[in-house]
Amino acid sequence: MSNRIVIVDDDPVQRRLLKAAAERAGYETEVFSDGRSALVRLSDGGPTVDAVVLDLMMPEMDGLQLLQHMRDAGIAVPVVVQTGQGGIETVVKAMRAGAFDFVVKPVSPERLALSLANALKAARSGVIPKMSRKGVGFKDIVAASPAMERVISLGHRAAASTIPVVLEGESGVGKEMIAHAIQAEGIRRNKPFVTVNCGAIPENLVESILFGHEKGAFTGASERHAGKFSEADGGTLFLDEIGELPPEIQVKLLRAVQSGEIETVGARVAKKVDVRLISATNKDLIAEVKAGRFREDLYYRLNVFPIHVPALRKRKEDIPQLVRHFTQHFAETLGKHRIRAIAPEAMALLTAHDWPGNIRELENAIHRAIVLCDSDTLTVSLFPQIAAQMPGYSLEARDEPGEPGSLGQLPPALGLMAPDGLVELDALDPPELPEPALPSGYGLPAVNAVTLDGEVRPISEVEEELIRFALSFYRGQMSEVARRLGIGRSTLYRKLKDYSIDPDNPGREAA
Repeated sequence: MSNRIVIVDDDPVQRRLLKAAAERAGYETEVFSDGRSALVRLSDGGPTVDAVVLDLMMPEMDGLQLLQHMRDAGIAVPVVVQTGQGGIETVVKAMRAGAFDFVVKPVSPERLALSLANALKAARSGVIPKMSRKGVGFKDIVAASPAMERVISLGHRAAASTIPVVLEGESGVGKEMIAHAIQAEGIRRNKPFVTVNCGAIPENLVESILFGHEKGAFTGASERHAGKFSEADGGTLFLDEIGELPPEIQVKLLRAVQSGEIETVGARVAKKVDVRLISATNKDLIAEVKAGRFREDLYYRLNVFPIHVPALRKRKEDIPQLVRHFTQHFAETLGKHRIRAIAPEAMALLTAHDWPGNIRELENAIHRAIVLCDSDTLTVSLFPQIAAQMPGYSLEARDEPGEPGSLGQLPPALGLMAPDGLVELDALDPPELPEPALPSGYGLPAVNAVTLDGEVRPISEVEEELIRFALSFYRGQMSEVARRLGIGRSTLYRKLKDYSIDPDNPGREAA
């Protein structure tokens, strides 16, 4: 039986060309002129659809919106998007939304056939990522740190109500996933979840995209557009980067929050909507309010239940868990099933890095390493960009434990080693740390502030002694030492180097 392809394009000429090219390649085809009718077909349980060819630029429901609805509905069909305008940014959004591949109009029959063949092959091998996020709950969030346990606890409380939530934190920390989990475990779990990146919308289009517009409301408004608030009616609207909203739109958003009514551009009367708002920001909204860039009344309307998602450098315990998770994910996605372990030095390097790009940066680093890996183990040599950012670190002696200039002398991040010295991917639970006991050779107080002559000691001496004591007290558990000292692991490693401290023998007096 031939594979069945659904073609979605509002241009009748393009539909005929695509249909002819697909049928010439041996596929059965169904064609649709708009996203809504295509979504109905994909959801109706009819004959199996093996792939979708989707135009991104369409009226009413465009390609990105159709991808979002497919993801929310759990329709895991490979999608090849085609675009003739919008540039690479639009394509990137489509790929992030779950598209498998993209082609540029006018696409040649050969290029379309190749893209469809690759999509079907990937689907048969099981490497098409699931587009659905409806089932993503807090159980799916990879975390081990106390900081993230608190975030998850607050998220559970938020999910139990429809209270407005603001997720605060740096870019890439996972705010959108927290928002999805709140939706998935709340009473609106089966309702729409609509995402708007407020920082990615041109200022002159923000009002139309959020609240919609009537046909003819302004030049170029050839069709009616419902708007994100209407799309999310009955469900949840996730406003990412809320701090980027222009002041005039903040006024309209305030009214929508206060009264539950929106004013569609060009409409005569306001429209009632029932929307649960979850907002996210990487800015300090209080500072924005004081600077006059964010309305104070809107701030207090939105910031009813704030949840701060800490940066990855402040929750180092999560890094080994995330490394294993992404390694397993990308190894399966890319068909590299023989990759089964991470070299302990590589794990130590990844845990020591501060990850200014947070989880997104870590995910990209693992993705690149999996692509480059030709063996069954991820080694330090696969992370040259990370090593280059570590003070005093060199790849010249990479992967040789104990060699100067490498991290071989440092223990694996959580000591999760197999008998062959590799960090196994399935070692997901960190070991219980033993109760610290006061090491021999240290009395109380552990650190003296003054010399025998009664003078205050230099801060460097006190710091060195405190680090030595902490290493002994917590038996070389670097994450625990760094956490108790209130510094990052990379800072701790740098200070070990500065003070010539051997982590395996910290009680030794400095030379």
